[in-house]
Amino acid sequence: MTNVKPGDFSCPLPIMDYETIQLAHGSGGRLSAELISRFFLPRFGNAILNRLEDQAVVDFPRGRLALTTDSFVVDPLFFPGGDIGDLAINGTVNDVCMSGATPLYLAAAFILEEGLPLATLHRILLSMEKAAQAAGVQIVTGDTKVVNRGGCDKLFITTTGVGRVPDGVNISAANLQPGDRLIVSGTIADHGMAILTSREGLSFHSRVTSDTAALNGLVEAMLLATSDIHALRDPTRGGLATTLNEFAAASRIGILLDEAAISVRPEVRGACEVLGIDPLYVANEGKLVAAVPARLAAKVLAAMRRHPLGREAAIIGEAVAENRGLVAMRTAFGATRIVDMPVGEQLPRIC
Repeated sequence: MTNVKPGDFSCPLPIMDYETIQLAHGSGGRLSAELISRFFLPRFGNAILNRLEDQAVVDFPRGRLALTTDSFVVDPLFFPGGDIGDLAINGTVNDVCMSGATPLYLAAAFILEEGLPLATLHRILLSMEKAAQAAGVQIVTGDTKVVNRGGCDKLFITTTGVGRVPDGVNISAANLQPGDRLIVSGTIADHGMAILTSREGLSFHSRVTSDTAALNGLVEAMLLATSDIHALRDPTRGGLATTLNEFAAASRIGILLDEAAISVRPEVRGACEVLGIDPLYVANEGKLVAAVPARLAAKVLAAMRRHPLGREAAIIGEAVAENRGLVAMRTAFGATRIVDMPVGEQLPRIC
């Protein structure tokens, strides 16, 4: 055998008596034990999880904790740029680190539909393993449940994440002050449009790809530049517009955006135009928006652009004393319009 590289191999599908999830896999008996030992432990196994207790007992550094929980019900399970597995890891890591915390441990619970191919589960677990390793976190406890056919749509994942907040860091949407600059780490609307175009079978000249990624490394780089970051948020459901409205409402200040500074990939913009969707309201899964004092904006922006996930970072607006609680935007035509919260859900089942 020649010219074989380590990356040419992938973990083979474990040998089981069945090719799909059976109700007995959720019974707590032999099949449950086999599912855990052959599928989950090889992917997530560590000294803590391998004890198979009903809880994880972990060492934790002194200080403040950041804790989050989330559920993932994305349709389809696999999409350009990712799948429900890495989305669950990255989304949870991002929710923890938006407080400035260093993510440390995750818990994961799986709702499996009877009939789900074990090959599908295996592929998703491999993706979760890779994402957790890349983010530097451990999955230390979890659960599996099996429901009858039709009881869920193939697979739902619920995750909980915990991390430590560094001393001297106080990040909150309520902290915005007039004059703060708003910085976005890159292009917007990539994830939501990747899901929708994949779901609807739409094709464009260039492929629309999800931006799903863990942002803890980018946040760490920003905090090394300064701990004086007022607010951080990853603009997921409801997109950038919803996040900025949440900032304005929590801090009771106004926000003024510059439309020309907000970047959208051409293929994403084209998909939005075809479908009649405003990219400001479309979810992202690998971007963040930060509010920082004006005097530090250039320093933070430079630090972000040195990181692979922040190379396209840009200042897109500022916090203002006028129009408290509202978000406005200067358009490319020189007019100003209100950017309101969305009414209803444009894109269901995107995360």
